[in-house]
Amino acid sequence: MIGLIITGHGNFATGVDSAVKVIAGQQENYELVDFPLGGSLEDLQNGLKDAIAKLSHLDGVLVLADLVGGSPFKTAVEVSVGMENVAVVGGVSLAAIIEMSLLRNFNTDVFALADSAVECVKNNVVKYEFVKVVREINDEDGI
Repeated sequence: MIGLIITGHGNFATGVDSAVKVIAGQQENYELVDFPLGGSLEDLQNGLKDAIAKLSHLDGVLVLADLVGGSPFKTAVEVSVGMENVAVVGGVSLAAIIEMSLLRNFNTDVFALADSAVECVKNNVVKYEFVKVVREINDEDGI
């Protein structure tokens, strides 16, 4: 099993966790690291280090961050440098978090799971377009 860490700005991690519980149930081997307004980078770094340490007994650790290039993402990358079984993915959505929450139970390759997270994000962004369908009625045959 792969451990999962959710991190992001404000209360992204704890906020999205409430939706994860509704859809995918209570998670095990799952840590939440928020970066609240007024929080320091040192606190964020320590929170991520602690979360990784709690999950280090597993096959790997996947860190999912809200924004690519944001402090939680960059800090997760910095903390994970040199760690063999830690992967970091930024720009995740609720769909990706839920899918990874479920898929990680059947995976031992954290980097393949990270690739799946990226694909999930790509596949779950759509723009709705209304298409009007016009049907021609042929009343030459009667009725």
